[in-house]
Amino acid sequence: MDVHDPQTRSYNMSMIKGKQTKPEELVAKYLFSRGVRYRRNVKTLPGKPDIVLKKYKTVVFVNGCFWHLHEGCRYFVWPENNKEFWKDKLLKNKERDIAVRETLEKSGWKVLVVWECDLKHDSRENTLAHVYDDIVSTG
Repeated sequence: MDVHDPQTRSYNMSMIKGKQTKPEELVAKYLFSRGVRYRRNVKTLPGKPDIVLKKYKTVVFVNGCFWHLHEGCRYFVWPENNKEFWKDKLLKNKERDIAVRETLEKSGWKVLVVWECDLKHDSRENTLAHVYDDIVSTG
């Protein structure tokens, strides 16, 4: 059972952004503050990575736990309403993520994935430092 009426649910879903989300902004601003320069949402690369670091031949995807099916995460819960629709949609998202990653890696790109849950207050600094270290160790 949904906790919202259909109008509220529709409004909430319409407000979900696909680019420049808060987690993406956290990663991008941190990297910029450390002197790392990047491009955002490069359309010529598979999956339009959130952050592209050409100098390091590295891409970063900042994934929302729900939309990218972060199984085992406390922030991912299968929806109760319209179960078949959501199962089909989220499994396709996951399959697409795997295919995009494989394509990028075959093209010589290093692919980093940062999960939304890893950017929560208690683990944010550690996660960001780890991402930075993974990037600069490539160059």
